[in-house]
Amino acid sequence: MRKVTILGATGSIGQNTIDLIRRDAGAYDVVALTGGANIARLAADARALGADIAVTAHEDRLDDLRDALAGSGVEAAAGAKAIREAAARPADWVMSAIVGAAGLAPGLAALEQGATLALANKETLVCAGALVLDTARRHGARLLPVDSEHSAVFQALVGEDMDSVERIIITASGGAFRDWPLERLRHATVAEASAHPNWDMGQRITIDSASMFNKALELIETREYFGIDPDRIEVLVHPESLVHALVGFRDGALMAHVGAPDMRHAIGYALHWPERRDLPVARLDLAQVGQLNFRAPDDARYPALRLARQVLARGGLMGAAFNAAKERALDHFIAGRIGFLDMAEVVEEVLARMEARSGLIDAAMTLDNVLETDHLARAGADDVVAERAG
Repeated sequence: MRKVTILGATGSIGQNTIDLIRRDAGAYDVVALTGGANIARLAADARALGADIAVTAHEDRLDDLRDALAGSGVEAAAGAKAIREAAARPADWVMSAIVGAAGLAPGLAALEQGATLALANKETLVCAGALVLDTARRHGARLLPVDSEHSAVFQALVGEDMDSVERIIITASGGAFRDWPLERLRHATVAEASAHPNWDMGQRITIDSASMFNKALELIETREYFGIDPDRIEVLVHPESLVHALVGFRDGALMAHVGAPDMRHAIGYALHWPERRDLPVARLDLAQVGQLNFRAPDDARYPALRLARQVLARGGLMGAAFNAAKERALDHFIAGRIGFLDMAEVVEEVLARMEARSGLIDAAMTLDNVLETDHLARAGADDVVAERAG
């Protein structure tokens, strides 16, 4: 029986993972579930799966979690330290689905105990790719991609030699505003940005899809996962969200991964790897689909992609600064303090200010230095927003 842990169990990725585990519950021993403020969901899943421990990120909700788990035999804990400790418990397979930079330390803890880490948290590699990959090597752990794009690339590369790869193409739906007139974007609301045309995801990643910041992070993540030169990574807008990525080889061939927009594809592949097993996902009728469309992203509409390439060119801890500034700019947009297009402008200004602190950006990639960079970039974003306000 495989021991599994789900970090971020109450989010959309976590819930889809639980759905797959429940379908074959006898094959899994659930060690830990972690979540946020949805205590009822976290406790119900911990009870149903017989988890050893359930952890909420919110320390002030510990009593609520204990009450919800009373009589179940499931241990309750709360706070960032407790999440890291849960991630460090021996497990064969750990889903990393905590949103944002908060997923980095628990992911490292899972790797340090030698687990296979199914990585849905793209920020882990964006912020600290070299550190994460080195940790996995040193502890004999394995990283498996769960972002649909990187899972698609990973699958297309099975049996292939990276030396034969000419380019990697990751696709983007274009988000909620892909067909809006450019001048209208400055007045886009949070509610409008939160409505994805294809995928059912949480609010933050849905807004990141509309701004293409999610694809900017995935561009950086592609370099970290596959070690390919950034100049050979391309992004295409693909409104149907059926082709998740393509790998181009030096003989001119393109290998594409095609499937319905359902995260259980990538989750199931990581859960069952190296095998393929039946998954409860829609089978495509290509005759009904009829056509697939692709177009180059508009740089004016999606400045996040340009910023990501600047981050790749700069290197060092600039990925951590980029992600932190992006997360904080998103906070300010959701709170109504800045507009939709202002997010990229705030991030660009923070990167310029962080570049001036080259000693920090070029410091050794340790967890402490990553977290310090993250802290400073978030504070920098707050300063930029305050300055813009008056």
